[in-house]
Amino acid sequence: MSKIVAVVRISMDGVLEEFTPFWDEEEDKFQRGQLFASRALLLGRKTYDAMSKVWRAMTHEDDFAARMNSIPKYVASTTLSDAGWSSVVIKGDVAEQVAKLKREPGRDLLVYGSAALVNHLIEHGLLDELKLLLRPVVVGAGRQLFPSGVAITTWALAGTTVFSSGAVVLDYRPVGFGG
Repeated sequence: MSKIVAVVRISMDGVLEEFTPFWDEEEDKFQRGQLFASRALLLGRKTYDAMSKVWRAMTHEDDFAARMNSIPKYVASTTLSDAGWSSVVIKGDVAEQVAKLKREPGRDLLVYGSAALVNHLIEHGLLDELKLLLRPVVVGAGRQLFPSGVAITTWALAGTTVFSSGAVVLDYRPVGFGG
């Protein structure tokens, strides 16, 4: 059985963003570890669109770009019919399809970003690890990871990783629902 691991980059005020000035060798090592420990990516359509535009253009001059372009990808979407880029579109009941993927033997399924998908996985008890990559910046506005009205869930801190840039990975595991 596989685990589903989400790595989500957020600001101190909870905004989903890319803060490339904080990327350093330590984060590069962390991200490589996540990608190479995984058998496939699990992405929402918006994240898929953004990532495919960037990574398809990357040459295979390094192993990270080669892995990103070759790793199987599963895209949860109601609007995408054909994904390309080593991808399969998940149609129908996303929770049911992801649960089937999770039951397959092998390494982890890795989720990048994909806030709506992450929330859907949490709602259906399918997310095993939530790694919040907290960047030391306040953005002030933007899309939040957890929308207003989301069900209360409880999480246990399983570990932290601190980068010299000031970014921190907060590694959580679900404990349950409540409230």
